[in-house]
Amino acid sequence: MTAPQPAPDRPLPVLAVTLGDPVGIGPEITARTLADPASTALGRGLAVGDAAVLRRAVDVCGLDVEVRAVGTPGEARFEPGTIDVLDLGVAPADLPWGTVDAVAGRSAVAAIEAATRAALAGEVDGVVTSPINKEAIWAAGSQHLGHTEMLGELTGAAHFDTMFVVRGLKIFFTTRHLALRKALDQITEERVAASIRHAVTALRVFGHDAPRLAVAAINPHGGEGGHFGDEEITVLRPAVEKAAAEGLGVVGPVPADSVFHQGLEGRFDGVLSHFHDQGHIPAKTVDFDGTVSVTVGLPILRTSVDHGTAFDIAGSGRASHGTMAAAFRAAAGFSRFTDRIRAAYGTAATR
Repeated sequence: MTAPQPAPDRPLPVLAVTLGDPVGIGPEITARTLADPASTALGRGLAVGDAAVLRRAVDVCGLDVEVRAVGTPGEARFEPGTIDVLDLGVAPADLPWGTVDAVAGRSAVAAIEAATRAALAGEVDGVVTSPINKEAIWAAGSQHLGHTEMLGELTGAAHFDTMFVVRGLKIFFTTRHLALRKALDQITEERVAASIRHAVTALRVFGHDAPRLAVAAINPHGGEGGHFGDEEITVLRPAVEKAAAEGLGVVGPVPADSVFHQGLEGRFDGVLSHFHDQGHIPAKTVDFDGTVSVTVGLPILRTSVDHGTAFDIAGSGRASHGTMAAAFRAAAGFSRFTDRIRAAYGTAATR
C-alpha cells in the first residue's frame, strides 16, 4: 500500500511548492527537495515565494544550484541545476532567522495565494506547502487559523478535511484542533456519520474504487460493552450502521490500539480517528518523515509537511527535507487524480 506514482505515459506534473515562512525552515527544505534528483524525477517543482529568500536558503544549505526568478508558471524551464521560483518580491533576504515577523507573514500568505491561483487556473497540477507561523500571518493581518482555512476560502470550498497518508494508509479525523474534552463533546452520531461519508468520498477520489474504511473506537477495548464508556454503543455503532445501510464500505468501531496496525497490514484503506492525537500519534510513530497531510474537499490537489517552522534550527542548514520530499512525492503520485478532485470537489469558483 504505497502512494501512487505518476503514470508513465503522462508528462511529469508541475507542482507549486510554497516557501512557507521565510525565516523558518521552509525555504531550506524546499531548496533541498527541488535540488534532489529523486524528486525531480517524479515532478517538476516550481518554488513560490521570494527569490531572495530562496537564494539565501540555497547558500545556507550549500547547494550547487542556480535560482531563476520567473513572473508566471509558464516561464519556468525546469532545467537541471536550476530551481525556478515564482518571485513575489515581498520579503528581503536579510530578515532575522527564527523570529515572528509581519513581513515574513505577508510573504507566506502571498505564496499560498499565488500557488492556489495557479492551481485553480490549471497552470500547475498541485500545491505542496511548507510550514507557516500562525503568529506571523496574524501579524500580517490574516484572520485564518492556518493553511487549511485559508485554502478553503481561496478555493470557495464548502467543506474540507485533513487526510494523513502514511505508508499508503489514509487517516481521517472527526475533530482535530480542539481540547480533548471539547472534542469528545462534539463527537455525535450525526458528525461521525458525516465524517464517514466524507472519508469514503476521499478514498474514492484518491484511487480506491471500492473503499474499505474502519471507524476507530474511542474508549479502551472499544468500551467493553459499555463498562469503559458507552460512546461506541450510543454514537459510533449507530453511525457506522447508518453508513453501511447506505452502501458504504465501513466497519467498526474497531479498538484504537489495533485498528491502525490492521490498516497498515492492508485490511483497510482508511481509518477514521476522532480526535487529533488519536490519528497523529500512530502515523508519526510509524513514519514521522513519511507522514503527509493532504487537504481533501478542495477543488485542487494540496499536500503538505506536517510539522512547524522549527525556528530553533532555521538558518543552520541542518533541517531534514524528508517530510517535504515525502509531500512532493505524494503530490506527484496523486496528480493523476486531478480530474477526480475537480469533479468531486469543484465549486462555482472553478467552473
